[in-house]
Amino acid sequence: MKLTMKEKSTFLRQLPQVNDVLESLKASEKDPVALKDAVRLALEGIRSDIKAAEDEATCAALASMEEIHRRIDNQIERQMTPKLRPVINATGVILHTNLGRSLLSRRAIDNVDKLTASYANLEYDIDAGKRGSRHSILQELVKDITGAEDAMVVNNNASAVLLAISALTDGGGVVVSRGELVEIGGSFRVPEIIELSGARLMEIGTTNKVHAYDYERAADEEDAQAILKVHRSNFKIVGFTEEPSLEELRDIAHDRGLPFIYDLGSGLMHELSDVGIDEPTVSDALKAGADLVLFSGDKLLGGPQAGIAIGKKEYIARMKRHPLARVVRMDKMSFAALEATMESYRNPMTARREIPVLAMITKPVEAIKAEAASLAEELKAMGYDTRVEADRSQIGGGSCPGEYLDTFVTSLAHPEKSAAEIEEALRHWEIPIIARIAKDRVLLDPRTLQEGDRARILDAFSQLR
Repeated sequence: MKLTMKEKSTFLRQLPQVNDVLESLKASEKDPVALKDAVRLALEGIRSDIKAAEDEATCAALASMEEIHRRIDNQIERQMTPKLRPVINATGVILHTNLGRSLLSRRAIDNVDKLTASYANLEYDIDAGKRGSRHSILQELVKDITGAEDAMVVNNNASAVLLAISALTDGGGVVVSRGELVEIGGSFRVPEIIELSGARLMEIGTTNKVHAYDYERAADEEDAQAILKVHRSNFKIVGFTEEPSLEELRDIAHDRGLPFIYDLGSGLMHELSDVGIDEPTVSDALKAGADLVLFSGDKLLGGPQAGIAIGKKEYIARMKRHPLARVVRMDKMSFAALEATMESYRNPMTARREIPVLAMITKPVEAIKAEAASLAEELKAMGYDTRVEADRSQIGGGSCPGEYLDTFVTSLAHPEKSAAEIEEALRHWEIPIIARIAKDRVLLDPRTLQEGDRARILDAFSQLR
């Protein structure tokens, strides 16, 4: 027989006040502020559950001091859990923006560990014994790897674009194709970056077609101060399309004494055509004559979040002198990680082996199939309905739009739980496991699993049964 609200009120009145519970826990070593919040939230939750309960036994259990203390402990544990946590990426999306994009190489991790545990010569010239510049830390290394005249690093690629336009224009016009006025993550748009820099957007062409003469007409205007090319790194325009080559844009800009800026974005250092990826490289952009090439550190480069600017010495020098350079500068941890990442690029094969992003992209599909089959067998032994299915992985992270990698996934279902229930349980595991759902089955792609992930996944599923 269901309890009436009047009968439930008896149990509600039995609940202690917040201050009474705090008094009983006075000797606790828990943080006082966290404890007070935990007590309040625990009692609120119990009150709500009593109101929703249907029988006397449930209400009595909820109102017990044992249940109150259990909920307080759970609340404190939840409050003390760091907001930024490691997760297992079983989605097959290599550069998963929501999961932090690229993973760092072991070389980069070791360098960060070494340099963050001590002081470092971030802005100190050891040879001269006086203040130095953080711009010099990676300058020579990046020049060696890319062949550029000069280089500098800031905290992300949007910052590099903003700084470049701010430094190279003086409130004049920046010529950009309408088909390249893109929006990147977080609703951050190229037109807004140009506006923030103080420059004027000179929009030319149409969404699908822009011609050399469109650039010429705009560049001939009196206040034109730069031509900006934006690589469409997160979408493609196909069909009835046309645009000038990089070499044509270079000539149009240089004939008029304007800088040609190329926002490449994805930062691919060496081509990946052998695995079916058609993406322009940094060296391609330089060879085509771009005066400045701007790209991210945490996309296809496979390093930390950073914005890297390479190109003509005179333009890089103007960027370094601009007041915004201090606003968008990078910290020593990111410098440490990026330096180690760039060192791997001295040898293309070393980079593929050491940098996780490249290793995942170039991982043999047969090796992935074997891992998917092995995982399926172990999960089947636990009572799950499993099979190995052909699927496609994504590179993601605003790179290689429309490009997919053949893969194999472990596809599973449970006789009593829906795919949504399993996915939610995995997401709330001690180390959250992020998976995909298709046709009411949970999909696990081994391409993005790292060392130790398989054992953690099996442990989670063994306890979810």
